Parts: sequence; C-alpha cells; structure tokens
Amino acid sequence: MTIKQQLESILNQRVLILDGAMGTMIQRHKLTEDDFRDHKDLKVHKHPLKGNNDLLSITRPEIIKEIHKKYFIAGADIVETNTFSSTTIAQADYGLEKWAYQLNYQSAKLAKEVAMEFSMEEKPRFVAGSIGPTNRTASMSPDVNNPAFRAVSFDDLRIAYKEQTIGLIDGGADILLVETVFDTLNAKAALFGISEAFEEKKTELAIMVSGTITDASGRTLSGQTPEAFAISISHIPLLSIGFNCALGPIQLKPHLKAIKGKTNFFTSAHPNAGLPNEFGEYDLDPDTMASQVKPYMDDGLVQILGGCCGTTPEHIKAMADLVN
Repeated sequence: MTIKQQLESILNQRVLILDGAMGTMIQRHKLTEDDFRDHKDLKVHKHPLKGNNDLLSITRPEIIKEIHKKYFIAGADIVETNTFSSTTIAQADYGLEKWAYQLNYQSAKLAKEVAMEFSMEEKPRFVAGSIGPTNRTASMSPDVNNPAFRAVSFDDLRIAYKEQTIGLIDGGADILLVETVFDTLNAKAALFGISEAFEEKKTELAIMVSGTITDASGRTLSGQTPEAFAISISHIPLLSIGFNCALGPIQLKPHLKAIKGKTNFFTSAHPNAGLPNEFGEYDLDPDTMASQVKPYMDDGLVQILGGCCGTTPEHIKAMADLVN
C-alpha cells in the first residue's frame, strides 16, 4: 500500500489532524540576527537574514524539531515542513536563491525524523511538505500603470517549484501541500513543477491544495469563487482541496460549504485563530476555536483539520480532542 492509499484509507474512517502555525511558535523564541546566521557560510552574508524563518531548519534545527514534537504531542497526524518560503523566488529577497534545495531537504529531513519518533502502527504520523505561494503573482501586475507587466513568469514558477519539490522528496516528505493559494495560476505552475519532479524522481506523493479566500468578497486575490477555484484544479489527482489563512473558522465555513460535493477529493481546512486585532494578533483561544470548528464536523465539511496563523499546540490539542 502506498502512503497515498494509506492516507485515503484513514480518511475514509476518521478526520486527520494537521498541525498549527509555525511562525507563531517561532516568534515565541525572540530570535536575533545571530540565530539566523549560525552557519559558517552565513556569518558574513551581505543581506539581513532575521525573519527568514525557513533558514532556521539549518541554523537552529533544534527549535524546529521541538515545534514539530509539540504538535505531535498535541495530537497532530500531519506536520508541515518549515518551507513555506523555500523557493528560489522567495529566497531571492535574502540573496539565498542557491540555498533553496538545501532548505527543503533539511526541513523535510527534520520533520521526518520527528514523525518517525512518534509514529505507531495504530497512529501513523506523516510529513507534509509546505509549498507556499511565493511573493510574486503570475496573474496580476504589481504596477498599476502597466497592467500587462508580470513580476514572474509561469516558467519561472514552474522551475522554482520543481526544485522545491525535489528537495522535499529527497528529505522524506510524505505529502506535498500547496497552500495559501491566492493566485490559481501560481498553483497551476506549482502542480506542473511537481509533476515534472515526480517524473524525474520516478515517484509520486499525495498532493493537497489549499486556497485562500482573501476577504469578505468570498474570492481569491485573483478573483475566483471557491467553486471556480476547486473546479479549475480538479483535473489533477489530488488527495484533498480546501482553504487556509486569512479567515477564522466562522468566516471560512461558507466557503467550505460552497465546495462540498464539487470535487471527488477530500476537503481540508486550517483557518486562522480568528481575525487579527488592531495589533495584528490573533485572540481566539483554543476552546473557542474548537467550538467554532465543531460545525465542520457536524456538517461533514472536512476530513483534514488544522490551524494557520495564531494557532498553537494548545489549539491543535483542543481540535484533536473534539475530533476524537
């Protein structure tokens, strides 16, 4: 049985729990620039590196492993790799394009080591390679005076995502999670790059895709409704489709309802811990968040449930207890 078949078998029996926010947990450590340079090749790197959280998988791996452990202890079945921005495109902001493969490989390797430590026959643990949207969009111009301009091409994205995927595969990821999709063309480039990586590595991993409904308009940033988003990528043999980020559990529910029955895939959700307050912080406590995702269970809306911005192991434990 392949890992994808194993996941499908479990999902036909129960809800799988995804982990919560990585960035929220990293912020608790109050790290300095030195923490991001704790590697011989980064000591004299000319660009500031603080805030490049993906780099911590190399410079402070013990922090990342501890975060994974806390989510598994909380009840997570799946943890995401610390690779949300580990493409050459996103790493260009820090002058670290050449580190992209190594970032993905090391992050997947760390997560897999922890997953193996916690995995049991009755409760296997999995690693999802986090593939973020990059900081550029293929569908929209960043220049209001030149609507035809694009800061990145489809091929640029395809090549970057292929390299990221190869690093995640080599590091031991079980699943690929194309997440926080605000531009479906970016996601299509990711899926194209993933398929090329599969062909090159002669393997296939389960693929999850999670979009982002950006505001009360009920659309992605590139203008698609939830239904249109789901249908536009349903030609790919995915494990699941769903939504994450931008919204809290209550605000996300209508969009999950909108895609119910529109595809043959499982559905995932990892909402934020409510909407950000005036300080950009998330106030939804674990018990309240669990009570707000309970209707997802009651209405059969999701088969994979986790948390995004502002969520912690305490939030994941509350959701895992609810599901159990």
